[in-house]
Amino acid sequence: MSCPSKLQAIIVNFRTPKLTIRCIRSMLEHRVVDRESVLIVDNCSGDNSVEEFRKALPDIRTIVADHNGGFGAGVNLGVAKTTADYLLILNPDTYFEFNSAASVVDLMERGPGVALVGMDLVNPDGSRQYSARRFYSVFDVLARRVDWIGAMVPQRAEKHLMKGAWETGEPFDAEWVMGTGFVVRRSAFELIRGMDERYFLYMEDVDLCARLWRAGYKVKGMPGAKLVHDHQRSSAAGPLTFAGRTHIHSLFLFRSRFTVPLFRPPGVDKIARRKAGN
Repeated sequence: MSCPSKLQAIIVNFRTPKLTIRCIRSMLEHRVVDRESVLIVDNCSGDNSVEEFRKALPDIRTIVADHNGGFGAGVNLGVAKTTADYLLILNPDTYFEFNSAASVVDLMERGPGVALVGMDLVNPDGSRQYSARRFYSVFDVLARRVDWIGAMVPQRAEKHLMKGAWETGEPFDAEWVMGTGFVVRRSAFELIRGMDERYFLYMEDVDLCARLWRAGYKVKGMPGAKLVHDHQRSSAAGPLTFAGRTHIHSLFLFRSRFTVPLFRPPGVDKIARRKAGN
């Protein structure tokens, strides 16, 4: 297996100290990384998060952002404070049951063209969340957000979730993967200048993967690289909620930079083509 020093973990916290502590303790317990290779980025929580970290994890490095610029900004800040070749980016509501990240780093060591690998996200009961996806068409967005449309075309959801690829049990080319848990190659991340901070919430992971494909790299999903995720699908909230409005704004921002066809999913080839002005 790969040397642990090649990998550092970054967790962006916003008012979820107990979840962040659980996540870090699971990494240490299963030797995913050592204590010196963990960094907490507190996204200006304004609560007692930092005090809880210092009490429960006194030897874990924590940095505090001067404002909450969103998930992407938190990740960029963390990457700037780390040095490893590979970076494990995690949401606080995740935890490990074994060291599943070592095989991911090994895969990336053997394939220099692989820039990012998504973890195999599972629910606490072990069922798969299908965290690799195809790029959106307008119809896919509607099917995701409007229940009766999605119910009419269940096969569309299966294709969007790349279920067949997951069932092979082998690493596969993923169009994009959820930002909940992934390993990214530092050199590729820096080449495309990190995450786009114009996305405050949602779609920053889709954009990151699209830009990596555009830069000539590959994004992969990896069955068996399990990471437990206590999932709460706030992006499915109604369009008038904060989550709903933010998700729609992010979708329009993505569409301004990349192809989003009306019905047929664009695939990697069309996404990788530059639009005028990009």
